[in-house]
Amino acid sequence: MTIRIATWNVNSVKARLVALTDWLDTAKPDVVLLQETKCVDEEFPRLELESRGWHLAVRGQKTYNGVAVLSRIPIVEEVRRFAGDAGEARYIEAKLENGVRVASIYVPMGQSTESDRFPFKLAFLDAIRERATQLLTLEEPFVLGGDYNVAPEEADVFDVAAMEGQVLFHPEERQRFRRLLFLGLTDAYRAFHSEPHRFSWWDYRAGAWQRDQGLRIDHLLLSPQAADRLVAADIDRGPRGKEKCSDHTPVWCELSDLPPS
Repeated sequence: MTIRIATWNVNSVKARLVALTDWLDTAKPDVVLLQETKCVDEEFPRLELESRGWHLAVRGQKTYNGVAVLSRIPIVEEVRRFAGDAGEARYIEAKLENGVRVASIYVPMGQSTESDRFPFKLAFLDAIRERATQLLTLEEPFVLGGDYNVAPEEADVFDVAAMEGQVLFHPEERQRFRRLLFLGLTDAYRAFHSEPHRFSWWDYRAGAWQRDQGLRIDHLLLSPQAADRLVAADIDRGPRGKEKCSDHTPVWCELSDLPPS
């Protein structure tokens, strides 16, 4: 048996509800980490999802941001406070009944490298590292998934020259992402795929999807205890090609149900 964990920036859970439920029914993940739900907790479509058997942990915000965990496995613990979010709904953590801990993370885009949001983004990435360091002391399997708004390597962008020094591919962002990996975390997708130009986000503008001009900015980072159980990972491009789609597409990994013997 395996557990399939996916991350997806849905760019408004209410606007994409049909697309989300269709994908849940066909892809059959066990846990889904959502970002940019863009609604307060009271407006989150609980009935539609709970009636389908999903357990929910939700942290919303009007119009912007918003994160959630959807799980087929009961949730036994939630963490809603996060030192680096300045009150914005960008992080929620849940421990599942099977002992796996997951977090849905929405890192600020940063707007531009000249914006005051860029230092906030860097500080947020530092705070994720601090939280990951705390979680590693628990020696639990955990997955920190979400829209990191960072393309870590040259292979993760459609045009290195065009992106050099820009937000999403700036050296300071990439350095902070590497510092996460240097803690001992595993990028689930890269554990199985070394090929370049496999993306998780395509801008709505300028025919980026049709020309496959994207970035890999959505990631699942695994603790050593989770990485030991990692058996598969990939990007599901299907939802991005559908009508009224999010500009992101799901990224998923599978963990074996029991630690390797």
